[in-house]
Amino acid sequence: MKAFDAKSIIAEEVAALLGGRAGSLVDGEIIAGDGAKITLQDPATGDALLEYNSAGPALVAQAASGAARAQGIWQGLSGAERGRRLWAMAPLLRQAAESLARLESAQTGKPLRDARAEVARVAEMAEYWAGWCDKIEGRIIPVPSGHTVMVRREALGVVLAITPWNAPIFTAGWNVFPALAAGNAVLLKPSEFTPLTSLALGLIAEQAGLPCGLFQVLAGPGQGTGAALLAAPEIAKVVFVGGVAAGRAVAATAAARGVPTVLELGGKSANIVFDDADFASAIQGAQQAIYAGSGQSCVAGSRLLVQRSLHDRFIAALAEAQRRIRLGDPLDAATEMGPVANARQFAHVRELLAAGEASGAAVMAAERPAALPEGGFWVPPTLLAGLSNEARPAREEIFGPVVAAIPFDDEAEAITLANATPFGLAGAVWTRDLGRAHRVAAAVRAGTFWVNGYRTIHVSVPFGGFGASGHGRSSGQEVLAELTQSKAIWIDTAQQPALGFGHKPG
Repeated sequence: MKAFDAKSIIAEEVAALLGGRAGSLVDGEIIAGDGAKITLQDPATGDALLEYNSAGPALVAQAASGAARAQGIWQGLSGAERGRRLWAMAPLLRQAAESLARLESAQTGKPLRDARAEVARVAEMAEYWAGWCDKIEGRIIPVPSGHTVMVRREALGVVLAITPWNAPIFTAGWNVFPALAAGNAVLLKPSEFTPLTSLALGLIAEQAGLPCGLFQVLAGPGQGTGAALLAAPEIAKVVFVGGVAAGRAVAATAAARGVPTVLELGGKSANIVFDDADFASAIQGAQQAIYAGSGQSCVAGSRLLVQRSLHDRFIAALAEAQRRIRLGDPLDAATEMGPVANARQFAHVRELLAAGEASGAAVMAAERPAALPEGGFWVPPTLLAGLSNEARPAREEIFGPVVAAIPFDDEAEAITLANATPFGLAGAVWTRDLGRAHRVAAAVRAGTFWVNGYRTIHVSVPFGGFGASGHGRSSGQEVLAELTQSKAIWIDTAQQPALGFGHKPG
């Protein structure tokens, strides 16, 4: 295969998975949009890859109406039957795994080996949520009034899921499958930069036997396609994954209509290393925390807090280790890190790098390989040392392969620094002291926290943030409460006393 040839891969896999068409998946077919034209760019070269038209208001209205009809069919099936159909997606995903991974790598710049792992996780998600379809149970409340009260959990109806460009197929599976398991229909709006694997996922759902229109994909930007979806009267809940500003705007628009939201937003997570940590493991973990996925992860350990007695040695070792990370063609299986995914994010990362340098940080960057295309969105693994926790790169989400290293003296200061942020998505501590690990994990405000590890998540475990990182949980059993509503049914089981009016028929 020719190096840096994502355009050929896109053409090949769009033909194999999407019948050669790009657009939106509405009522079981990929059809051309009726909105603005979008051009996808190759993150590795900056070249144009593919053009499609976004979904405008008329197409959104058609999709929303079709989703509501399909949801009635889906809800009418038994939980066991819904589970069988959702389970049937997993083998289809595994059959198409290599094509899906190649398509994901080409459109995002994500290394092929990472894309393969994420597609495998999506198949696992389908199986996990299939198992929940017939296990969404109610309860009986023994009220003191002579009634039996039965509480049912019922589907909401049509759920709008808005997913980002950093992990399109992974976040699609993560958010679509639990909504389907709970009995809902889903309208998915992927990022306009990376719609292709989401379209393929929707077609696979149709092949597995999900009712036509139950899972539809509307491709286009937030200000056009997204706004039309938020205005659709069929929408009962919005699940949003993305940046803070966009998430708050979505929530405000939904709230004006009385539509609730789940928000999974950004993070500025603290990765805390004490001087008693296993040094080699902590170095490896610090790399995994920030450089995996080119740092384009909401849970990225982008603030590296290192105990002062270890700081200089640790930073020197990390700077040396980052030079050995293989930066290259995303579609080469040996590549460990690819480019930043799009031009807008590339500009943002470069701006914050410049801000760090202007604030006096020592910039330790790996060398940029000469073979990388000049027009691509390449940022080598970079370490900023000598920053305070108040500097912009230590406070703002960079969403790139850039980590700010900050020293601390003791446990109390580490906790204070970790919590000195409006975000609260994730964090970690590296220490051999079990008591300290428990204390720090309890004290840091974050929805997910690791001890002597980083970035491990699973669909069975609740995930979400505190503060500016959002609200609600998008996985685990907890998400079923987000995606259903309770109904109380009062059943009169005892003879009631006379109320002083009314007569029995004579």
